[in-house]
Parts: sequence; structure tokens; C-alpha cells
Amino acid sequence: MKLEDVEYIYTLSPTQQGMLFHILAEPNSGMYLEQILCTLQGKLNFSAFNKAWQQIVERHPSLRTGFISKNLDKPVQVVYRRVKLVIEQYDWQNFSNYKQKEQLNTFLELDRQRSFQLSEPPLMRLTLICLDKEVYQLIWTTYHLILDGWCTDILLKEFFTLYEAFCQGDNLQLQSCRPYRDYIAWLKKQDLSAAEAFWRQKLMGFKKTTSLAINRSFNYDKKDNYAQQQIQLSATVTAKLKSFAKHHHLTLNTLFLGAWALLLSHYSKEKDVVFGTVMSGRPVTLPGVESIVGLFVNTLPTRVQISPQDSLVPWLKKLQSQYNQLRQYEHTPLINIQSWSEVSGGLPLFESLLACQNSLVDISRLSTTNLKINNVSLFSRSNYPLTLILLLGSSLGLVAHYDSSFFKFINITRILNYLQILFNAFGEEPNTQLENLVNLIQEYENQQKADDLERMRNIAANKLKNIQPKTIVIS
Repeated sequence: MKLEDVEYIYTLSPTQQGMLFHILAEPNSGMYLEQILCTLQGKLNFSAFNKAWQQIVERHPSLRTGFISKNLDKPVQVVYRRVKLVIEQYDWQNFSNYKQKEQLNTFLELDRQRSFQLSEPPLMRLTLICLDKEVYQLIWTTYHLILDGWCTDILLKEFFTLYEAFCQGDNLQLQSCRPYRDYIAWLKKQDLSAAEAFWRQKLMGFKKTTSLAINRSFNYDKKDNYAQQQIQLSATVTAKLKSFAKHHHLTLNTLFLGAWALLLSHYSKEKDVVFGTVMSGRPVTLPGVESIVGLFVNTLPTRVQISPQDSLVPWLKKLQSQYNQLRQYEHTPLINIQSWSEVSGGLPLFESLLACQNSLVDISRLSTTNLKINNVSLFSRSNYPLTLILLLGSSLGLVAHYDSSFFKFINITRILNYLQILFNAFGEEPNTQLENLVNLIQEYENQQKADDLERMRNIAANKLKNIQPKTIVIS
């Protein structure tokens, strides 16, 4: 590193520090690595494509940032003046559809293992694979250290604006935006004394991590032990949920938190549960924060108490009010909150994490006249065993990112289905009591167990039928 090549050096945000710790602890695991996949259709102008992405890197300091921790008391992030983005290209046109899918799955797994050199930006790469004439697979791999979900929308909008201009020969320069270092400076000015009092009171009496008490697989032999499942909520359930939320002045996020609190209570057999919630972390008191590219999200504990006799709507409204209180202190470092809690040292505050985000399907609307974007999907990994995401959009979706080394596939499938069942119940029985909703899940679970037992009996019976008795001849 030459000093003349450096634009700025500054400290990390608390969230960045936490992520960096886990990345360094498991350097080849793909921890906090994100892959956005999409299909591009159209006559691609490679020159405009490369130029647009390079200009994006040049205008956002976070995309020119590296992280240095070796021989330092505290890690720092270093913004370089000039960084070259290399776009990798492959041609798979001669492969069959089956071979292309097989190749892609292998490539994605190797891409996650490949990781990045943290001190050498850009900590993102683009891979463009030609699948057919005017059909391309784009893979955008990046560290969560430098971007959050909000930034994805910002950068893709910028790309399509610049790309279209460059295709027409216009040398467009976008309006400048605030650098991420302004947010780090804002963080340093915050007084945590009020936050400490708030969190100590909020977590008073909570002493044990809420655990999902379900059978775990302990499959340690699998190389890539992080997986995901996704379901799309039916049009009926989506309509009911949105109507219910609008009628009672509730957010979809509140309904998501409520459903998970009930399900977590059912699994853990606890009436007082804590899980993590991803907050946007963008302070409204920082002008221009909505256009800054960088990591703002923060993870905070959400504590929910379930009294069986409580009615659903008043309980949800109380939950929404409590959640809104958290937003005043959403910048609080999780490590501090952990130290202020009564949970024993070394144990996490929570094992499950919830997030609401806009559906990536809506990104398709960013397409230009000559370039269409389709089939958008995301793969990400965190250090939490289970992360649940509610995808917002015209139709709602549920995604589970989970550690398959101890969560069985079937259990995650059922969790997603049970959440959908609770969502449907919210819309159908708004005046019900909480115990009825928990009993509803218990009924479905009992039926699942009965179905599983019957299936096992049938398998065993079929095996017995196929066993031919041996004839023993006694001479």
C-alpha cells in the first residue's frame, strides 16, 4: 500500500467489525459473501457495460475500500483513489441446458470458496457467462462488509442509467453523493448512555438463549453446509395478509415478527422469546443518507412475550409499538447489547434472525430498451444458524437461509409452511386468542407426525413383501 494511492483511512462500524471477525474466523467458508444472480437478455454492448460498472466503482468510496487488521489494535478500512474492476467472461453456448445448470451450480460453490483478499479492493466481482445468442448469466459476488440490500437497488439503477447513456454515446456523469465515512463520523458522535439504559431495561430478566428445539442433523461432512429454501405465498394468503395489515394499521413486518414469535414459542416451549431483527440503520438525522453506498444494517434483539389469553390484534399493535421504540437505538452495537444483557457470557442473545426486504423480482423493472433483466435471485450466508426473510412485493415470499449441518431440510420446509399457515390464520381470525394459533400449529404438527409414521409403516411393509422366504431342505 502506497500512501499516495490512499484517499482515506477510517475505523469500521460496529456491524462491520462483527462481520469481519466471523470472516477472518472462517476465511474459506463464504461467510458474509453474497451472490446476486440474474439473466440478461438483449444485444449486450460490452464496452458500455464495462464503462458503466467502472464509473460506479469510481464514484462510490465503499467499492474502493479494503480492510486491514494485521498488526493493528483495531482494524481500519482504507479507501483507494483508483481501483480497476475486472469483469470475468465465459462462453457456455456449446453446453446443453442440463450441462449449463450443472456447471453453474459448481461455479457458484467454487466462487463462494474463492472469497477475496480483504486488503485489496474491489471486494466485489462480476462474472458474465454467455448461455445463448443474446442471453447471459450475470453473477455479482460481493462482501456484505461494503454493501447492504438498500445499496443493491441504488447500484443497479445507476448501472442501467449509465449503460443506456453510454450505448447512445452520451458521456453521462451522475450527481455526487455523500461518502460512507460521513456515517462513520456520525456514529462516533452518538452517546450510548441512553441506549444502555434502554437495552438493560428491555432485556431485564431474560437469561437464556431461545433455541429451536427441533431434531438436528449434525452433518459435518458436507463441504458447503449453508443452504436456502424459498416459498411464494399464495395469492389468497397474500391478499388476506395485506388486507389485515391495512385494516388494523399494522406493517407486514409486524405480522412477520408476530408469526415467528408464536412459532418460536411453540418450538422452544417458552412464553418469553428473543430473536434477532435486521434494522435498516440509516439515520434520518444524516442528510443524504438514502443515497450513501455502504453497510448500514444492524442486528438487534427483539423480545416478545406470549400470553395465551391475549387477543391477536392488540398483541400485534403492542409488538409494533415496541419495535418502533427499538428504532431510536438501532445504531447500538450488538456486542454492547450482549454485555448489558443477563445472558451468560459466551452464549449468543439469539439463534434466529429475521429481515424484511423488497423482492428482487421487482429489479426486473430496471431493464432498458435493449437489455432485459430476469430470473433475479440471491444467495447469502451469515453466522446465524437460521435467517428468515419476508420478501415484499406484489406477491409475498419467504426465504430461509440455514446451516444444514444441524437443520434438516424437512424441518426448514415445515417452518416455512407453518409461517404461511399462521399468516392465513391472521387474515381469517383477527379476533382469535394467541393460544388458538399455537394450538393450530400443534394440530398441523401432530398430523405431520402421523403422516410420517404411516409413511414409515408403508415403507417397512413394502420391504417385508419383497423379502422372499428361503426354503430349507432337510435330508
